[in-house]
Amino acid sequence: MNAAQRNRHAARLKATGYEDCPALTVQSTDGEIPHGRELSFAWLTGTVMTGLTSVLLMGAALYVSFQGQDTFSTAYEALQLARPKAEIQAPTDLSAKSSRSRPVAATRSDLEVIEASIRETVDGRDMIRNQPFVRIRATLATAATSLSEDAPAYDPVAILTATAPETNTAVPEVNTDIYGAEVEGEVAVRLAAMPMTFVPAKVISDQSAAAFVRDTVESAYSESGFDTPTLAYAALGPTIRDLGVVGGDTLGGVAENVTVVPRTVDAEQAGLGRAERILTIREPTPINEVLTKNGFTAPMITAIETNLHNVLPTTNLPASTRLRILFGPSRSSDSLIPYRLSVYMHDDATNTDKHKATVALTDNGQYVLGLEPPAITFPDEDTEEINVANLPTIYRSIWETGRKHDLDDATIERIIGMFAYDIDMTKKVVAGDSIEVLETPANADGKTELLYVGITLGQTTRQLYRFATAEGTVDYYDPEGETGKRFLNRRPLQGGGTLRSRFGYRIHPIFHTRKLHTGVDLAAKTGTPIYAAGDGTVEFHGWQSGYGNKIEIKHVNGFETAYAHMSRYEPGIDVGTRVRQGQLIGYVGSTGYATGPHLHFEMKINGNLVDPLSVKLPRENTMPPQYQNQFHQVIAQINELMTRDPAKVNVATAN
Repeated sequence: MNAAQRNRHAARLKATGYEDCPALTVQSTDGEIPHGRELSFAWLTGTVMTGLTSVLLMGAALYVSFQGQDTFSTAYEALQLARPKAEIQAPTDLSAKSSRSRPVAATRSDLEVIEASIRETVDGRDMIRNQPFVRIRATLATAATSLSEDAPAYDPVAILTATAPETNTAVPEVNTDIYGAEVEGEVAVRLAAMPMTFVPAKVISDQSAAAFVRDTVESAYSESGFDTPTLAYAALGPTIRDLGVVGGDTLGGVAENVTVVPRTVDAEQAGLGRAERILTIREPTPINEVLTKNGFTAPMITAIETNLHNVLPTTNLPASTRLRILFGPSRSSDSLIPYRLSVYMHDDATNTDKHKATVALTDNGQYVLGLEPPAITFPDEDTEEINVANLPTIYRSIWETGRKHDLDDATIERIIGMFAYDIDMTKKVVAGDSIEVLETPANADGKTELLYVGITLGQTTRQLYRFATAEGTVDYYDPEGETGKRFLNRRPLQGGGTLRSRFGYRIHPIFHTRKLHTGVDLAAKTGTPIYAAGDGTVEFHGWQSGYGNKIEIKHVNGFETAYAHMSRYEPGIDVGTRVRQGQLIGYVGSTGYATGPHLHFEMKINGNLVDPLSVKLPRENTMPPQYQNQFHQVIAQINELMTRDPAKVNVATAN
């Protein structure tokens, strides 16, 4: 490039705004603001930090919005004891800020002691004495708290152990032979033959009976009037009551084609939310007993009692005291924790419930005295708000309810095991589901005997009764004389897995074609143990096309099960191996055609594929025929005990 060209090129660059300047330098002048060609690391760092801070603040705001958490700081309403009424403009209960009102369900929590006169034979003599029984009637918990936080994970193998019949001949016999009359103390009964000389006097003679029949017939067919009343049998005609009259001038009926349900969300993805529980104290009770049965831990109770002592003369709650407990999600577990506790004392003079104290949880995990929550009209029954996201599984709900009513862990495990073959314990509980339990009081060793358990889920009630054979075997049977156990387990892996795909036609997740899904997919972590669903013989063991590592087991009576996508097999399992129910056979994986680790579980009956979760399975054990009459007598006796009027004991949430 010659000089003329260079000059022309420089002129063009200058015309476009470019200029010849020194290079950029980080050596700033003594002034606070750098000049045109100088850089300041302090200025650059401040700019970057400002941007990062803005991003973090916006991210925190989005996190709070999406997670439903309203604040990261202590609400000042919870830190004040009082404030001017002019400042009170809106309820401070953020659970009320919603596009709809939450459904509220009445809860029942009755622990009762009932007494019956029991007849038993002692040293050849019939003795009649009073025998106490403990009866529990409760709705299943609709929220999981710290009561059940340490409950063991759902495990089919543990269920097999819990449901094994008791074969110890030393098991104490529980007598439910109810005597028809009530007695005081103990009464000895001696049976003797009636003497032949004793003949009861006739109440009605043959002559008087014949005269009664003659007068009745004559009165019915005679044309003349008689003073003797006549008898007649005739079908009554329809009345207005058949049309729905309830009484008086009020017409009644049943509303048809009407369904009242809350707006629902996907419960599997929704996070835990807030819910309020309202309790009534039926008998004088220390507050720590009430709180223990409602999900408060020992440190929480200590902190709450310390605060309440500042405003209440005593923490022993009198009868008719009302408690409002607001629960919310915990940041460290999948349980609900108490956010707020309010105490209301009943004023007999005005027949109102007056607020006495409120304790609220701060963001740093401490309980402090707070303001009265928005006023409500207290219902006659104990209630709890139903939040779809808070509903626990049936398994967790039984643990929560059992511990609330002081059932020991072994009894709770047995109850779950008794119904686990008929009920999918991993399903969500529904508001209104309930449980009934009858057991003996604890003996000197603290042991109780379970006599009866009934669980109602939706419109279906399942009942199991305790029965002991002459050989000393104790098991639980339904009214038809069958145990609750099935000879095949429907979810044969540790924890039961999470149902990801049901049996039936579906769009294949890999090939995107409509195909029959021949089993159910139970998702679990890789390496989760898989167990044999029942006793049988291994028919296939190896790799099979899209199934990956697969095992097939043949059971009795034409039943077969298959287990696919396993990561590896348990050593010692091969074709021809005899396996027992609950025996470890392999581990969950994603071999073959799989989008993630899961167990593909199949079931066949006489070569036909069936839905493992819904097909009716044969029972493992039935009542021996020679005990049928005795068992029906036990059922009648237990049913009579379940209908008896109780002498109630002190239960914090009894209604």
